[in-house]
Amino acid sequence: MIIVPEKEIAGLMTAEAAFDAVEKVFASMAARTAYNFPVIREAIGHADALYGFKSGFDRAALNLGLKSGGYWPGNAQKGLTNHQSTIFLFDADTGKCRAVVGGNLLTALRTAAAAAVSVAHLARKDAKVLGIVGAGHQAAYQMRAVAAQRPFERVVAWNRTPEKLEGLRKAAEALGLPFESVSLEDLGAASDVIVTITSSFGAILTSEHVKDGTHIACMGTDTKGKQEVDADKLIRRSTLFTDEVAQSVTIGEFQHAIIDLTIRKEDIVELGQVINGDHPGRTSEKEITIFDGTGVGLQDLAVASSVVDLAVKQGVAVEVEF
Repeated sequence: MIIVPEKEIAGLMTAEAAFDAVEKVFASMAARTAYNFPVIREAIGHADALYGFKSGFDRAALNLGLKSGGYWPGNAQKGLTNHQSTIFLFDADTGKCRAVVGGNLLTALRTAAAAAVSVAHLARKDAKVLGIVGAGHQAAYQMRAVAAQRPFERVVAWNRTPEKLEGLRKAAEALGLPFESVSLEDLGAASDVIVTITSSFGAILTSEHVKDGTHIACMGTDTKGKQEVDADKLIRRSTLFTDEVAQSVTIGEFQHAIIDLTIRKEDIVELGQVINGDHPGRTSEKEITIFDGTGVGLQDLAVASSVVDLAVKQGVAVEVEF
């Protein structure tokens, strides 16, 4: 069995490689050659933690496995990231455990890559202003991945605690992009692309905030009850896309609109259909598009499999009898 420790991941996986892996996964899912198993994600009643499993199988790539982990909100005080996860890969022919891979950085990279893939396929080509809602650990990864997809000229951002945006400011300046902390109203009025990456359980972004032609990547909602955008007016006036419909309507951003009967499952398009050319994606410059990135297990398996191959090639993998 191969072990790839968390400390080795940064030297093995790039944002570009994560983008390619995630884009291929979306395409495979839409082609029905890859599928995710039902997600388990629950509050464990200890340390305010959310814990669960995401798993799946890609028949084309023969990636079989799961990611186990979740969210521990008190970890920052312990010098750890709040999101903790480990990826397990199994041999599809025998069921034997093939590899164990540190999943923290990979989760951040594949989540950012999903938003970037949505921007690459759905945002207007002339998008110039990138808006970020949220300033947590994932925000800078989102900004860097998305910024590479369009000729953005500046970044505007909002967070409930504006002081926490300083890290995002430094990341933007490292990309050569002017950065400004703004109100939600000003963010929506300026932004051509908006990424929401929060752990909110109530709508932050409303229809009044968003101008025509905007692409929104909702990346924070991955649990029952979470919500980042208005489930009525904003979703009603938008064209809706997701990584996987089953997750989107149960633990993703569109769960509330389904419950309220604002939309039906049939109103949601898999992003892989756009990638494969089976759906046109954006059809006008005034259209608002929303991508609900719920985070699927197949993304984790794809990036982890790539990392295992590179780790073996570069001699940084740990091999043990198991």
